[in-house]
Amino acid sequence: MSAGKRVGVKEVEFFYDIVCPYAYLGATQVESIASRHEARVVWKPFLLGGVFRAIGSADNQMSVMSPGKLNHNRLDMHRWAEHFGVELNFPSAHPRRTVLALRALLAAGEESRVEATMALYRAYWSENRDIVDPLVVAEVLTDAGIDGDRCVELASSDLIKLDLRQRTDEAIERGVFGAPAFFVGEQMFWGQDRLDFVERALAS
Repeated sequence: MSAGKRVGVKEVEFFYDIVCPYAYLGATQVESIASRHEARVVWKPFLLGGVFRAIGSADNQMSVMSPGKLNHNRLDMHRWAEHFGVELNFPSAHPRRTVLALRALLAAGEESRVEATMALYRAYWSENRDIVDPLVVAEVLTDAGIDGDRCVELASSDLIKLDLRQRTDEAIERGVFGAPAFFVGEQMFWGQDRLDFVERALAS
């Protein structure tokens, strides 16, 4: 049973990293899908680069794409953003390291997990802000009604560092190989383009 799992309540476990555009797109949709089936979303941040290293993939997947695939990938994410009706502006510097952002949103606590996550997603994928900068991360979280300075301070604590490592290890152990990954029970669905299947699994 996963941490925080509630007996008798349907759940969608959502594994994500701020650096992934498709995880950002999935994040804008998963709560509404879950609510249609009276299900709970369990937001599970993890370090995507740690998973890539564990499975022998390049940390920067874009660096190993052919020019044609890279061009299609960028077009495709914008098609999906238009399909979902959300704003997506490709950052001027990508990929950025998200270790600080992930630790800070963990430091915000589970009760603020969604607000912290979506604020950081908007900062990265809409506002082109440098979430490697502690001052930026603190400001983004503060603007979301969270004590950003405290979160950034706690992000360097051993407890929060261990939390992110354990979450990344969990993703690896459960067979996650990219983001976003959604679990309904033991079924894993990879990608925002599989949310229809997530909804079918909840309906069944």
